[in-house]
Amino acid sequence: MKYTEALRLTQPIHHARLRPRGALFVTMQSTTRLAFFMSSKLALAAIQSIAKSQAPHLRARAILRLAIIPSLGLWCAAALSAPAGPQQNVLSRPGMTLNGKWHVIVDPYENGYYDYRREPFDAAAAPRGGYFLDRKPADRSDLVEYDFDTSPTLMVPGDWNSQEDRLFYYEGSVWYRRTFHYTPSSPNRRVFVHFGAANYQADVYLNGQKLGRHVGGFTPFAFEITTLLKASNNSLVVKVDNTRHADAVPTVNTDWWNYGGLTRDVTLVETPALFIRDYQVQLAKNSPGRIAARVQLDGATAPVKVTLSIAGAGVSASAMSDAEGAATFNLDARKLKLWSPENPQLYGVSLTAGEDRIEDRIGFRRIAVRGNDILLNDRSVFLRGISLHEENPLRGGRAYSVEDARLLLGWAKELGCNFVRLAHYPHNEHMARIADELGLMLWEEVPVYWTIQWENPQTLANAKTQLTELITRDRNRASVVVWSVANETPVSEPRTRFLKELVDTVRALDATRLVSAAMEVHPDPADPNHRIVDDPFGAYTDLLSFNQYVGWYDGLPDKLPQIRWSLGYQKPVVISEFGADALQGFHADRLTRFSEEYQEDLYRQTIAMLKRIPQWRGTTPWILVDFRSPRRPLPHVQDGWNRKGLIGENGMKKKAFFVLKDFYDSIEKSSDTLPPKRP
Repeated sequence: MKYTEALRLTQPIHHARLRPRGALFVTMQSTTRLAFFMSSKLALAAIQSIAKSQAPHLRARAILRLAIIPSLGLWCAAALSAPAGPQQNVLSRPGMTLNGKWHVIVDPYENGYYDYRREPFDAAAAPRGGYFLDRKPADRSDLVEYDFDTSPTLMVPGDWNSQEDRLFYYEGSVWYRRTFHYTPSSPNRRVFVHFGAANYQADVYLNGQKLGRHVGGFTPFAFEITTLLKASNNSLVVKVDNTRHADAVPTVNTDWWNYGGLTRDVTLVETPALFIRDYQVQLAKNSPGRIAARVQLDGATAPVKVTLSIAGAGVSASAMSDAEGAATFNLDARKLKLWSPENPQLYGVSLTAGEDRIEDRIGFRRIAVRGNDILLNDRSVFLRGISLHEENPLRGGRAYSVEDARLLLGWAKELGCNFVRLAHYPHNEHMARIADELGLMLWEEVPVYWTIQWENPQTLANAKTQLTELITRDRNRASVVVWSVANETPVSEPRTRFLKELVDTVRALDATRLVSAAMEVHPDPADPNHRIVDDPFGAYTDLLSFNQYVGWYDGLPDKLPQIRWSLGYQKPVVISEFGADALQGFHADRLTRFSEEYQEDLYRQTIAMLKRIPQWRGTTPWILVDFRSPRRPLPHVQDGWNRKGLIGENGMKKKAFFVLKDFYDSIEKSSDTLPPKRP
């Protein structure tokens, strides 16, 4: 089975709201949950009613499920295979962390997943094999060829590459297991297991039952475990596979380390039977003095009163949920102080519905473009930025914690930044929340990177899902001002159609932020000093963002003064990448590759060149800190590191750091207006 076929078979069906006759509005998931408590006959009737009421393509899928599962009990278990859908702000929910030591089994041949005929153990009606069963021998003659209890451990959150030398380059499957006890605070509570991320594909099991599969290495997912949870000795098993695939997102070819594992927090999340699943609270797009809010409930079978309050702003209002379980608000916002880098004002926002209450800290601001200008709160702003990978170089491996976020974003603040590009995939949730506090605007991105299978519909569906999960998680963060849908993708009609669909997805989910992508430059065959940016995809973006490496991959830094630009769009220009490699501590003359002096000179000359672009409104040079990449093998210089960082992997600043800082300081002193033109 191809990877995309496996992905197609595991796509969730619960997102569509299903409408049986009468006043009851439920989801496939909630009906499955009810089935555990109803008689088999009544539950089956409810499921069949839903199947009859579907749109044809959904009805066919529902009927197929009924046809292939011989009993209601098995159908209920199979219905759990879809993730429970994104939940907003799980950090504020009661529950229990599952972080810490997990026992692991490295499984390069996937013996724990397939039998010797290459059939998945978990596809059997009554599985007899597979590591997910977490079996112990029944007696001294019983053959069981694995044992989690005596297997080694890895820390979660964390990647396996940086924790175990023998797994440094490993790509494949690793089984994780954690046992735990848990009793909900009351009998009518619901419990979910939530994963901040697992790279790249995760198959999740509880007490021998498959909860489902998630595809995508950088976005959160959850499964409801209410009916499978025991008071003690629960066995949670996750098979994580970071194998690269040509039809995946990202594809097989990238320029960063393929860190595998449970790389972010794993938590049990407890909610009432009816709870607030999602919400969006922000300034209305076309009404500056108004707040527009939408709250989505889970488990509502009748209208429910929802209350929204904003402490310190004199805002409190209630609304009734509609037939879809959604409540909407349009409120006066004239008393709000707007969020900005100079004043990152955050308000305490509380939402209540029935027994559920959730609290958040949200900033309110406006971001827009007008002509060639970027406007923050109706004022022109220059984006003093830097790009950043999700790595902590001092500890090694994938960054995941609040402390990691404060370290990395603290360096950006020290550089003089008001803007950070989180490349090339969704970073952990702490990054956006700490950026809210620090007053740093963010560019967030999905890993549609280099050469994707543009005409593969399942690859497109994968990209849309990752984009949706990112936006759902972070659309209440004032710091996030740009959603980026791609990086350095080759121009073609299929590629432009693919990216246009992602732009449409963004605008349907969040019409209040800017949309962009890191595009490429192409040379003029008739003029070696002429560079052109006329990507047809630029017609669909709010910013004209592109990467350029004149002076590193394109000649030497002395070429920069001769470069002239032709831009195909009258839009704000953000240079999303420029830079040069430098080994921290290696000093030579300015024409010696990999020296700090070469990088320093390139930064000086690049800034001077960019000042000649009239539309230039921001930049995110590549990159803040050196990061690991298997594409960088040069001994004694790269040693598996991309050296374009302004800070080395030892935390020491290179000379170019101070060149960029001086430039940013000069702009900040002029109140973030446009950079001074070169005389």
